[in-house]
Amino acid sequence: MIDFLDMVPGVAPGVFVGLTVLSFFTAAFGVVAGLGGGVLLLGVLAAVFPPAVLIPIHGAVLLGTNCGRVVVLWRHLQKQLLPIFIAGAVVGAIMGGRIVVALPTAMLQIVLGLFILYACWAPKLAARAYFHTKFFLMGLIGTLLGMFIGSTGTLIAPYVAAACPDRRQFVATHSVFMTLIHGLKLVVFGALGFSLTTYLPLIAAMIATAFLGTFFGRGVLNRLPERVFRRIFQVVLTLLALRLLYTGVSHSKIFTISGA
Repeated sequence: MIDFLDMVPGVAPGVFVGLTVLSFFTAAFGVVAGLGGGVLLLGVLAAVFPPAVLIPIHGAVLLGTNCGRVVVLWRHLQKQLLPIFIAGAVVGAIMGGRIVVALPTAMLQIVLGLFILYACWAPKLAARAYFHTKFFLMGLIGTLLGMFIGSTGTLIAPYVAAACPDRRQFVATHSVFMTLIHGLKLVVFGALGFSLTTYLPLIAAMIATAFLGTFFGRGVLNRLPERVFRRIFQVVLTLLALRLLYTGVSHSKIFTISGA
């Protein structure tokens, strides 16, 4: 067992165990709250891994996590939303793979934070208004930005929620979209020469505990009243948007006051 925990270079056995336990709780939280588990996991992984490997590792874990949610909640999936979203996601992946200049991450975080706050609190349009062009753009932008900021679940979540009258439909449909985004992201990173082989033991362990967390979260979700779920969803989305704004402003040169 100790040998297995030592298989990932630079990751101590205690950190290995801690990350697998964390994966369980973030997966459960993501099911209950509707989103946020991936962002919480990203924040912790950022303290362990350098940026060059952070996003592909995070994407691999969330790919497995969201696949588990899809399996558990498949019958609630809004299948009619998939084709147009897939088309946009493929275009976004192609565009992301061709970008060779690093984007200003801080500015992206600020724009995303403001956008999420607007989408969360602005008056909701009818779900029908989201079915075509908006879902194509969601797939394109979500996949494109996912190459640079890791987790874009909060970006597309308000629109998925508007098209899903039931909380189980939202979690299932949102999970399929994120599975596609993370899968395409890994294809692009693989084409660029990044290999996850060294990190496979940790990734496998985190996916396994995330699957258990998904079952635990589903049990809580089935007992949660729709109104309570929507309120938790809105609060979590707002907190994540404020976190993005804080991080973006903290690292943005635009808001830095230099000494005379």
